[in-house]
Amino acid sequence: MDGTAIQPEPVIRLRGVKNAFGPQVVHDGLDLDIYPGEIVGIVGGSGTGKSVLLRTITGLRRPQAGTIHLFGQDALAADEDTRAGIDRRMGVMFQDGALFSALTVRENVEVPLRAVTGLPTRLRRALADLKISLSGLPYLAGDKYPSELSGGMRKRAGLARALALDPEIVFLDEPTAGLDPIGASAFDTLIHKLSRTLGLTVFLVTHDLDTLHATCDRIAVLAEKKVLVTGTMEEMLEVDHPWVHEYFHGPRARAALATLERNR
Repeated sequence: MDGTAIQPEPVIRLRGVKNAFGPQVVHDGLDLDIYPGEIVGIVGGSGTGKSVLLRTITGLRRPQAGTIHLFGQDALAADEDTRAGIDRRMGVMFQDGALFSALTVRENVEVPLRAVTGLPTRLRRALADLKISLSGLPYLAGDKYPSELSGGMRKRAGLARALALDPEIVFLDEPTAGLDPIGASAFDTLIHKLSRTLGLTVFLVTHDLDTLHATCDRIAVLAEKKVLVTGTMEEMLEVDHPWVHEYFHGPRARAALATLERNR
């Protein structure tokens, strides 16, 4: 044996994906692999379809072309039962949590759990409280309504709901958008800790350079209607492409790197 590490099979595998809205083509020939347990940051300029890609992978929209394999299964060709099984292995946190305003935090987290056949009410409530705790919210937050929470607390409540069914992959759409620097840093730390503790794969749409530095194992850059390049933060600094160079070498990038170095 030569000691070469064996690359695991990707849990997300996209090939030739095309997304279009009428004549406007957002993605064309997009390929991407994401492996178990890694945190991948999805970045790109305005209009590159970061959130569209998230919705495509999670089954909220069907692409015009291409293949999507999740956990080794063809998600686009899957029958209803197979697709439901795939969906149970994934959790999604949308921007600002996307909570049901008429439900308490606990009731919001219980929504996915209600789909589990035969789960007693007491156990469902206990599991919801566990996910609320994992998200970093105080116990009393479970009885509050979304309107009673700060922006950061709503995001954590949305994360708790995404974790309700013990997913293997969590999709996060701009999780730190609108948060103050302290709140954003705390959320970054939480995501990194949960990924390492629970073995979560994280698909993270963001424009926050601090988040990329603090949490991501790899970064995927959307440009020219495809994934232009993937790699570590260090590898991004070497990419010779105008948008990539400006994004990772601009003033905000230098400030994010300086902050990271100070906190080490």
